Amino acid sequence: MSTLDWLVMLSTLLGIVAYGVWKTRKVDNVQSYLLGDRDLPWWTIGLSVMATQASAITFLSTPGQAYEDGMRFVQFYFGLPIAMVILCVFVLPIYYRLKVYTAYEYLEGRFDLRTRTLTAVLFLIQRGLAAGLTIYAPAIILSSILEWPLRLTILCIGVLVIFYTMLGGTKAVSVTQKQQMIVILSGMFIAAMILIFKLPADVSFGDAVGVAGKMGKLNVVDFEFDLSTRYNFWSGMLGGVFLFLSYFGTDQSQVQRYLSGKSLTESRLGLLFNGLLKVPMQFLVLFVGVLVFVFFQFQQPPIHFNSANLEKLEGTAYESELKQLQSQHNTLFITQEQEVKTLMQALETNNETAIERSQNRLAELRDTDNELRMATDTLILQAYPAAKVKDTDYVFITFVTEYLPIGLVGLLLAVIFSAAMSSTASELSALATTTVVDLYRRSWRTDKDDLHYLKASKAFTAVWGGVALVFASTANLFENLIQAVNIVGSLFYGTILGIFLVAFFMKKVGGRAVFYAALIGEAVVLVIFTLNTYGIIEIAYLWLNLIGCTLVMVLAWVLEQTGAAEPAP
Repeated sequence: MSTLDWLVMLSTLLGIVAYGVWKTRKVDNVQSYLLGDRDLPWWTIGLSVMATQASAITFLSTPGQAYEDGMRFVQFYFGLPIAMVILCVFVLPIYYRLKVYTAYEYLEGRFDLRTRTLTAVLFLIQRGLAAGLTIYAPAIILSSILEWPLRLTILCIGVLVIFYTMLGGTKAVSVTQKQQMIVILSGMFIAAMILIFKLPADVSFGDAVGVAGKMGKLNVVDFEFDLSTRYNFWSGMLGGVFLFLSYFGTDQSQVQRYLSGKSLTESRLGLLFNGLLKVPMQFLVLFVGVLVFVFFQFQQPPIHFNSANLEKLEGTAYESELKQLQSQHNTLFITQEQEVKTLMQALETNNETAIERSQNRLAELRDTDNELRMATDTLILQAYPAAKVKDTDYVFITFVTEYLPIGLVGLLLAVIFSAAMSSTASELSALATTTVVDLYRRSWRTDKDDLHYLKASKAFTAVWGGVALVFASTANLFENLIQAVNIVGSLFYGTILGIFLVAFFMKKVGGRAVFYAALIGEAVVLVIFTLNTYGIIEIAYLWLNLIGCTLVMVLAWVLEQTGAAEPAP
């Protein structure tokens, strides 16, 4: 990386951190630390909510997802606007009326302390794991660029986030996220523009879209109902709605964002702003990945996008075989590039026969390309069995580091790290808040003064930061990082949402029934996920949100009606 790129990246990141520390220098009580001063306008809430969800994984992994699988991942977000409306109408008024610190406080009044504690613990488990992933994602990239050990890179990123989150609490998170989101949106828009300008002179934007469409990368909507398909209209509108209801309505990392608003109206506007803007933003990020795919139809891509894995083979007995594979890959690229140009000519003349012929030929060439890539993966694993060969998370960063102009490389890296900082800071703040309010102050140390709880909040922020660092240091590359975060969430969100929906809408169900229903529901979800992992059944992870939620509600009603949850006389 050039000196200018370093200056751009470091000045952006450190400037945001310094601004957050300065703006929260007067935070000196536990309410301001955990909830801010409840003075945020709707646009700050909206950007903060978006930044909390838009981790580095979003901007690192999602373009790679689109490169490999096209645009269909955007269906994951189709249910988001509906979820935002439901939350604004039914949930936000309850939280504001009760003046709660966390979403889980409400559950004790509605049910009992045991249910509140169980729900808080479920949140702490899944969000603690997710915090580790949001640190791990940018660390694998920075370590590759800087040639630093991965664990050292994780430590550097984590310490920076823990530092300003400990000092300023939730207000530091919110005031920095506005700047971070501006940097993120600007950076991704610039990346899209540069990708278009870097296409060959004889390839227009319309040509690029046409090629992407005919090569199956603009598959935005799929109406086929299939439980084993991860992303289709129905999984997004059903499973996705339940996931987002749980995430935005019961996950403290999000609840804490809009509870800091000036009023109920400001918080509602902030959530609706997120619901309206999030789908177009995600579409933009995915479309950047599609443009990267088109770009690499005219520019030789690497046979394996994680260059560190290829470097490990240099000077080994496998180097000559790798060179043979690369030579075949180079020859294949020339053939494929020519076929893409043939497809463009067919599109210009609307020759359907020629278009179909080129599509079929390109599909064959892509199959051959995949075979060469799989052979390379096998070679890497033969040399280093512990290597992680799934490389889609390296696609976008390869374009950034290899093809962007000097200065803009630093900006796009700042985008990735800003996203990492914003989401991780939100998670650490939420974890500390839930631990202090729902466990420490409620059940462990119930009679201390405000200063004690302020110090405890800062201490738990550091503790959870340490937990996230440990998990990040031991995490492996999943099939895809953006999916990994959503899978972790789907294991717990359905159960948590079910508890809250029983609380909101099933007034005759008591605490004992919902407590046992939640335990059974969570156990069933984990069993289904395990069976799916081993290929015994096929159910896409988004459906786990609907299954978990429905199980809790049905079982709670049954247990209450039958009296099975009542203690023995």
